[in-house]
Amino acid sequence: MGRLEGRTAIVTGAASGIGRASAELFASEGARVLAVDRPGADLAFEHIAIEALGQDISEDAGPAAIIARAVAAFGGLDIVYNNAGVSGSTPVGDTSDEAFDRQIAINLRAGFRISREAVPHLVKSGVGRLIFTASIMARHTDNGLVAYSASKAGVVGMMRTFALELGRHGVTSNAILPGAIATGMTAASFVRDDIAALWAKKAALKRLGQPIDIARAALFLASDDGGFVTGQALGVDGGLMLRV
Repeated sequence: MGRLEGRTAIVTGAASGIGRASAELFASEGARVLAVDRPGADLAFEHIAIEALGQDISEDAGPAAIIARAVAAFGGLDIVYNNAGVSGSTPVGDTSDEAFDRQIAINLRAGFRISREAVPHLVKSGVGRLIFTASIMARHTDNGLVAYSASKAGVVGMMRTFALELGRHGVTSNAILPGAIATGMTAASFVRDDIAALWAKKAALKRLGQPIDIARAALFLASDDGGFVTGQALGVDGGLMLRV
């Protein structure tokens, strides 16, 4: 029996990278999964337990539509993995209001609104799980990451408040802080072998992370194995930040 047998899940940003790996892993462990990404994204999956939904999570009506679709399809909701996100690198002086607001809207605000909409169903579940993809840049930063670091630090703070308020109902809330992961969002950075090698060398494990590395952490938090873990920001970075 799989670790998520009989449970239902939403995974956002599911068309590629961490989201796709997580949706597929959750399904292989017995969950029925609503895989969410932008309209027009590649949401074709071979696993019959995965249902696709093209929905912009930042739209006003997006969160309600996502939760309603999951509940209608599955009859309830146990796990919400807020994974969708965007990044960008621009010096502070060149960061426009629009660019800043976009990262906050997608990386932080959308996850809040989806989670808030899901709360009644997660409470009813009895084994409710909230999971967020943050970043090691929630604790650190780099040049050009004013909007990204702000949004991911906000995710961690938000996650902890959900954990505090929902713990009495048996709902856990945690964040994963990936390091340098070879995903669709970072493909442009790591397409050059020298850049990829540089980041791999920085990690204690001497390699870039892969989407499945993060998906396995999400599975732990979503399953009974992580049932006594809440309010935690779990670094999954291959030891990248040990010397910072």
